[in-house]
Amino acid sequence: MFGISSSEANRKSASFSRLRLLKDLADLNSLPSICQVAPDDPADVSHLTVTISPDEGLYKGGRFVFSVIVSDEYPFSPPKVKCTQIIYHPNIDLNGNVCLNILREDWQPMLSIETIVIGLVFLFKEPNPHDPLNHDAAAVYNQNIDLFKSNVEKTMVGRTVDNIKYDNVLI
Repeated sequence: MFGISSSEANRKSASFSRLRLLKDLADLNSLPSICQVAPDDPADVSHLTVTISPDEGLYKGGRFVFSVIVSDEYPFSPPKVKCTQIIYHPNIDLNGNVCLNILREDWQPMLSIETIVIGLVFLFKEPNPHDPLNHDAAAVYNQNIDLFKSNVEKTMVGRTVDNIKYDNVLI
């Protein structure tokens, strides 16, 4: 037997994943100032908190927090990303799931943590009602953009819309 054991292969995979993740984190210095990325625990960089604070658009003035969990299969599998707040957004459902194609079918190993963060920023600048997770918000966006804008304003201060209480995300 000249192969490596499955436990040794898993250790090597985890080691590669950690090295790639550390490189990705070191490369984050080019992110816009509206983004912050930090490990939840410096000893375990596989659990990150990403904070987006848009400085323009409908979500300007908000502070949106995401949990990012990077598995040992990274970069061959995308990280798991969830919004930790209940927000009104066509591409983020009430459970925090995020609809971003690079987190699903368009993921490729050459993509990075920075790519994901930039994708999240773009969702706040340009919500996509044509690929929604929150179908109600997307329908309002498509049918009555003024009502959508009003709903965003109300929900960002923690008010209730359609019997759903949203988190106050204002800075």
